[in-house]
Amino acid sequence: MKFTATLLSLAAATTLLVVEAQHPAGTAIPLSLNPHHKRNFRAAIAKLNARYPQLDLESHHTFHPPGSTPANSGARDRGAGSGTVPLVDVGTDSEYYGTVLVGTPGQPFRLDFDTGSSDIWFPTSDCNTKACKAHHRFNAKKSSTYKKDGRPWRIGYGDGSNASGILASDIVSVGGIKVRQTIGLATNESAQFATSPEDGLFGLGFNTIESVKGVKTFLDNAIAAKAIAQPVVSVFLPSVRRNGGKGGNYLFGAIDKTRFTGALSYIPVTRKGYWQIHISDAKYNNKSLTQASEGIIDTGTTLIIVGDAVAKAIHSSIPGAIDSSKDPNIGGWTVPCSLAKTSKDNIAFTMGGKDFQVPVADLAWAPLDNTGKQCYSGVQGGQNGLWILGDVFIKNNYCVFEQSASPRIGVAPLKY
Repeated sequence: MKFTATLLSLAAATTLLVVEAQHPAGTAIPLSLNPHHKRNFRAAIAKLNARYPQLDLESHHTFHPPGSTPANSGARDRGAGSGTVPLVDVGTDSEYYGTVLVGTPGQPFRLDFDTGSSDIWFPTSDCNTKACKAHHRFNAKKSSTYKKDGRPWRIGYGDGSNASGILASDIVSVGGIKVRQTIGLATNESAQFATSPEDGLFGLGFNTIESVKGVKTFLDNAIAAKAIAQPVVSVFLPSVRRNGGKGGNYLFGAIDKTRFTGALSYIPVTRKGYWQIHISDAKYNNKSLTQASEGIIDTGTTLIIVGDAVAKAIHSSIPGAIDSSKDPNIGGWTVPCSLAKTSKDNIAFTMGGKDFQVPVADLAWAPLDNTGKQCYSGVQGGQNGLWILGDVFIKNNYCVFEQSASPRIGVAPLKY
């Protein structure tokens, strides 16, 4: 999540039903691996601070780097379009992006699909900063469906990075789902964006955190146009450790029951801001750590960030774990890298009366140095009061973000 405004849900006129299709016909966006990316713990924490500047995450670190199923679900389950758009797993599950087509004919952009924000933005050909030139830029003159808007648009982040420009509208195509969409065209991007593998952002949050008031999200428009049969985005993020980082996807408008075990447990959104839910407990090997908090399930955050007390409780059960959050050269919890191959333990988060597990093996996130003995942990502290369940959680649990009158998230263990 990149924005600080409070998120409110969409209030639909009628209850929208979710179809769990055995062979879903929505739009699946498969993932592929980018083997050239290297994990960077400090960059991950800096990015997290940028996403949640109002939560002052860096103050906890000493470094300061820049339901029901209709009886007849046949053709309606397909919506108005379907298709596949390749996505890239950047590095070893560090982040994920996909290609979206904008304009007519479609111009491709690598966008970060993010349940924690709502804007769709990327640079325009009028932007000549170093950061813009490092990415694909939208050329309005080459699109026959481009429409001017002209309202100013700006986003600033907690690390000082920023982008600004104007709004416009054009046809946005995601795996064959096409809607006319308001987009942010950056005419200026600060230097911090130059090294980003993505061209921009594709927000999957609610419209109340759009940076310009009154703008509808892609999901708003797709639902209104009946371009998708169900108001859902189902997320399957792959794990390099578990399946080589292959086969993941974002599925628009359907739920793929082949991707998870058991049944989905639906967790209501407790605060209509972000995709926020209540986490009633955290556990280590099924033993309660007597910790609870509000939380966010966020595809745009790599790690799991929890309160200091629960981070300490989790790592105290891991032999060799070290709290180096006060070390300016490290700045966080570390664990033995050998956990990735040897650990059979698990942690769990209780939501909606169900426990959802994360293998401790996935806590060996990134090597501290070339020795490969100690790794930065995939669970970090510093997030008291509002935990963030990022990709380390999601790559172990199938998540269905349902944007209905009463928003909720369906969660079930992933099937590899």
